Amino acid sequence: MEKQLAQPEILIRRIALMVLALLLVIGASVLAFNILQVSDPYLKNVLALQGEVVQGQAIFEINCAGCHGLLGDGRVGPSLEHISKRRSQISIIEQVISGQ
Repeated sequence: MEKQLAQPEILIRRIALMVLALLLVIGASVLAFNILQVSDPYLKNVLALQGEVVQGQAIFEINCAGCHGLLGDGRVGPSLEHISKRRSQISIIEQVISGQ
């Protein structure tokens, strides 16, 4: 014999299921958005590049450090510390090439 759930328990379970469903929809939307963006030939080429640390550091110092600081810790521009945890690779590329 199954235990009857009290009304608050039923409500909590329904809310939890709705939140889970919402998170799944958002996750699927973000994934689909990223897949569509990677179909851009420029983004595909940039993502396929193998970086040169010394050259990248020089480019950063010339173009970015004036605002973001030599260590990327922020000055006039925002801090870039842990940026890859906050933004996707595609989002970062678009930000850099747009100059916004």
